[in-house]
Amino acid sequence: QVQLVESGGGFVQPGGSLRLSCVASGGIFSMNDMGWYGQAPGKQRELVATITSGGQTAYADPVKGRFTISRDNAKNTVYLQMNSLQPEDTAVYYCQSKSPAPYYITYWGQGTQVTVSS
Repeated sequence: QVQLVESGGGFVQPGGSLRLSCVASGGIFSMNDMGWYGQAPGKQRELVATITSGGQTAYADPVKGRFTISRDNAKNTVYLQMNSLQPEDTAVYYCQSKSPAPYYITYWGQGTQVTVSS
């Protein structure tokens, strides 16, 4: 089955940047839709950004203009470039993979912690 491993989280000051990476294995990466979700302490997991197998992107309103999702199919990797980070961005960020129709099986990574604080 598909396995996802996130990396790139850390502790940064407000206004700083991070780039998260998610490496996939065990599937045909180029055919899967990918996404990033964030879960802040005491809150539900929420969609941050998605990118389809065709390269179409979508973002949650709070991160538009600051975050960019991209993928490199040759490396089986999806990225989340996070700029102008703010304390409200603090969360565990999870990578998601969704297999093609008709099954749409969803896989999750283990998560990577992002902490934004002065």
